[in-house]
Amino acid sequence: MKRRESPWVKAMAIAVVRPIMAAVTRREWSGQQHIPREGGVILAANHLSMSDPLTVAHFVYVAGRRWPTFTAKEGVFRIPVVGAVARKTGQIPVSRGSADAVKALREAERALVEDGASVIFYPEGTCTRDPDLWPMAAKTGVARLALSTGVPVVPIAHWGEQHLMPYGTSKVRLFPRKRVQMVAGPPVDLAKYREQPMTATVLRAATADIMAAITGLQAELRGEEPPAEIYDPKQARRARLDPAEGAGAERTGDDDTARA
Repeated sequence: MKRRESPWVKAMAIAVVRPIMAAVTRREWSGQQHIPREGGVILAANHLSMSDPLTVAHFVYVAGRRWPTFTAKEGVFRIPVVGAVARKTGQIPVSRGSADAVKALREAERALVEDGASVIFYPEGTCTRDPDLWPMAAKTGVARLALSTGVPVVPIAHWGEQHLMPYGTSKVRLFPRKRVQMVAGPPVDLAKYREQPMTATVLRAATADIMAAITGLQAELRGEEPPAEIYDPKQARRARLDPAEGAGAERTGDDDTARA
């Protein structure tokens, strides 16, 4: 198995991040037994806040006993020091262009299949825009990668980071310590899709199953019923531009924003 990371940079990152997470969060973790201790695995999580990559990484490393590898925006790799650390810890850059996105998926595939890495994805592609912070419509890249590689997809849901660093603000509310709940579920059963042609319909259906698993886990953490229809930001934009045409279309059960 290829070593993707620098051991001393990993040690440095651990030494910095773990004490910070312990100081600012009151963690409640469960389901870590569903994260395999070795071999390639996709960890698919909801996205609440710009702070949750740290809380998810903390959970995966400490509870799941796996090194967290993220697909991160290319701009992160251009930040002095931060970019160097990202590269040395095996993170995967993603650019906006479609060709670059395909390249990133191929690198993620190599990490999963050749290196046996645990790769964390946010299928939504960005922090949720759902008014009540439920997972929203997702892109189909995670489903495509899961079906092409055959590696398991373990859903992860979390709740609480919105109190630490709400989306849309740069303000961090460190104290008092924030309660952060994190749970991993059993691998999503995608067997019925693996023998089918990888069409857009199949990818959307597999994506819906992945997001349903994440949403169900988050509903358990919140003790609430999730909405019957998933929030679709694309349809929400249409509704704002043309209320007559888009009325009632902000939530949908058909993820028409899902793209590879």
